[in-house]
Amino acid sequence: MIDDAGLLQLVHWITRWVELAGIAVILAGAIWAALRFARDVARHGQTDSYRALRSNLGRSILLGLELLVAADIINTVAVEPSLESVAVLAGIVAIRTFLSFSLELEIEGKWPWQRAEGG
Repeated sequence: MIDDAGLLQLVHWITRWVELAGIAVILAGAIWAALRFARDVARHGQTDSYRALRSNLGRSILLGLELLVAADIINTVAVEPSLESVAVLAGIVAIRTFLSFSLELEIEGKWPWQRAEGG
């Protein structure tokens, strides 16, 4: 059976692994987008390839940000449930949500709720 200290340590390690997964997704997505960009430039020219690069890179950043937010939530709720850590989490989530909406607008050309309405 795991005691409280062991459970806290387990949650801490889970949080770190989720953070590492978020970082890995961003890095792997950047590498994949760059390789695909190089291939597309050779085939189609730079203009269309640049748009695809921005879109692919933006999607990997969005997914990585989601994982990083999940890690912050786990850490705040399970490891450090204090008023100060919740306030810091609120700020982090607000900033990352703004970044996510900005990236979504940049990738799709419309806000996320407009995509659902327009199909």
